[in-house]
Amino acid sequence: MNIAIIGCGYVGTALARHWHQNNSHIITATTTTKERVAQLERVAHRVVVMKGDDFSALRSVVQNQDAVILSVAPTSDRQIAANLYEETYLRTARNLVAALQQAPSVKQLIYTGSYSVYGDRNGAWVDEESPVAPANSNGRVLCDTEQVLLEAGSQNLRVCILRLGGIYGPGRELVNIFSRFFGTTRSGNGENFTNWIHLDDIVSAVTFALLNHWQGIYNLVNDVPLITRELLERLSERHHLPPVLWEPSDHEVKPYNAIVSNHKIKAAGYSLIHPKIIL
Repeated sequence: MNIAIIGCGYVGTALARHWHQNNSHIITATTTTKERVAQLERVAHRVVVMKGDDFSALRSVVQNQDAVILSVAPTSDRQIAANLYEETYLRTARNLVAALQQAPSVKQLIYTGSYSVYGDRNGAWVDEESPVAPANSNGRVLCDTEQVLLEAGSQNLRVCILRLGGIYGPGRELVNIFSRFFGTTRSGNGENFTNWIHLDDIVSAVTFALLNHWQGIYNLVNDVPLITRELLERLSERHHLPPVLWEPSDHEVKPYNAIVSNHKIKAAGYSLIHPKIIL
């Protein structure tokens, strides 16, 4: 297949590398930074430097493709400004939908989204039928992005949304993600639930969705959600790091406090590589 990966950060690059190693698809990869071109040329047949607001470039990228993977993410400094978050996700999605209207060869669109659209459910279970309830402006942008993409679905274009848990894996291990927490006192009680997914499973699930022509929304998280306090305690013990202390607060904000069900994706035939979190 001819596949365009829009956004080759941590996830997009892993997808390109996997398909390149298996010599299974012809990959076009996009990046917003020229410095990454040489790296991506080792895992993709074509590399394009572009931003999501460049409709002309986006239209050119999706021409003659069989499938498109949308895997964009803002860099850490971009997360500070809500308008830049919107630019990364929502404007890119709108431009992509418009570009796909002129690219009839594309039959499948897969978007790697986030379970954060469920918001704070006070630790209750949620599944794909649960209404979204974003807790902040970034969450609302992600909800709007999903809606724009889903509305583009048709008999000729299958749209699949994968709502990912927190992403970890090689080079992004959990102990490093939380490194600044150890030996400190954190506000709150640490009882908010977290849901995670390993990079291996993201690559595998996207490949599975592609081959099986999935459409609709699927949660992609591992089997065992943990509250933050328990996760940090386990990491502290495993890596011999100073513990995290907690200071309860009456104004604690828990924007992503839900237990996310992965029943639907398993019922559809996908088997997790890492059902339990790797510490």
